[in-house]
Amino acid sequence: MRPLLNPSAHVAGVVQLLRWSALVIPPALLAGSASALFLACLDRVTRLRWEHPWLLFLLPLGGLLVGLLYHRWGRSAEGGTNLIMDEIHEPGGGVPARMAPLILIGTLITHLCGGSAGREGTAVQMGGSIASWFGRLIRIHPAHVRVLLMSGVAAGFGSVFGTPLTGAIFAMEVLTVGRIQYEALIPVLIASVVGDLACSAWGIKHTVYHLQFTDVADAGRLFHLDLWLLGKVVMAGMIFGWTSLLFSELAHGIQKPFKTHVRFPPLRPLIGGLCVIAGVYALGSRDYLGIGVTAPGDGAVTILSAFQPDGATAWSWLWKILFTCVTLGSGFKGGEVTPLFFVGATLGNTLAWIFHAPVDLFAGLGFIAVFAGSTNTPLACTVMGIELFGAHNTVYFATACFVAYHFSGHSGIYPSQRVGIPKRNSP
Repeated sequence: MRPLLNPSAHVAGVVQLLRWSALVIPPALLAGSASALFLACLDRVTRLRWEHPWLLFLLPLGGLLVGLLYHRWGRSAEGGTNLIMDEIHEPGGGVPARMAPLILIGTLITHLCGGSAGREGTAVQMGGSIASWFGRLIRIHPAHVRVLLMSGVAAGFGSVFGTPLTGAIFAMEVLTVGRIQYEALIPVLIASVVGDLACSAWGIKHTVYHLQFTDVADAGRLFHLDLWLLGKVVMAGMIFGWTSLLFSELAHGIQKPFKTHVRFPPLRPLIGGLCVIAGVYALGSRDYLGIGVTAPGDGAVTILSAFQPDGATAWSWLWKILFTCVTLGSGFKGGEVTPLFFVGATLGNTLAWIFHAPVDLFAGLGFIAVFAGSTNTPLACTVMGIELFGAHNTVYFATACFVAYHFSGHSGIYPSQRVGIPKRNSP
């Protein structure tokens, strides 16, 4: 029998913990600080666009500028988040340090001129680029490169949304469908927490979401559970999953004609910018531009407004999908996750009206479930629901995310994501 106490093994565990802490804390501090810089600049350029609506007409020129930047200096950095995932799967040429400034500049130009994009891709790419640079600086052993990159992803994601636990789980779950990379458990947790603390230390305030849904009869229980409502959540989860599939397939589908028919890459976002402007005037609304969390005036459709009964139209989710897929598919830079939050929250608002369900609850469910289906990360998104909205509705969060994951198919917004365990195994 093995002894219950093995001092040498415990000492080795402590030493390993200290080593990983020393390894991931410096890049996590840098990644969190980079996220703080990005969020501060993003808020500024968004307000500039609100104050000067004519900036929308510069979107094609902004797209051309972004395209030229990446055409001249991008090279492998053009791979973005997918390059980082490929390097984690099979370390090779590394992630170039220039990825961080390029994605920062490209995303800010996109938002300044009104492109529909998010922020997670920027934070993840900056975190991964910084981690890779730090690994080369200290000449880290190749066997540890993948864990260091995962830590950079966790620090970027956790800091940009203010959700450190979600960032850690996301970095382990997003790589392979159906599997979690537990060998990085401690490093990614340390990195995500440190990154979030560093971002907050710079005075960055994250958006606060309030879920008012409660049940007086359920007082005294840790989790709310109503079987009739749970059935509605299951049906909504199926629709959230199908919407995730629509977003992923459309995003990839729009890229193909741009790459096939427009041979000179910098012209692709220029054409995409013209399409976005045409869409704005065809729809008669600017609600689907930019990041979409808030708006300068009352009556606009935003993520926050979707939590109110009259805060979205029946097709707000579809318009956001179209504007985002054209923006990113044509070559503008940014992330997909915040637009997915918008899509999910507004779709949840619509489904709440159809199912006669609480609007704020279903907006919150859509917020995390469409993201779960599009990235194949149901556990991370369930934890995100808890971090953002509180734990009282955890059963509904998990149900919506797991069902959406099941019905979203094996495609996702990250082509470099691999299938470890198929979602539907028949006996």
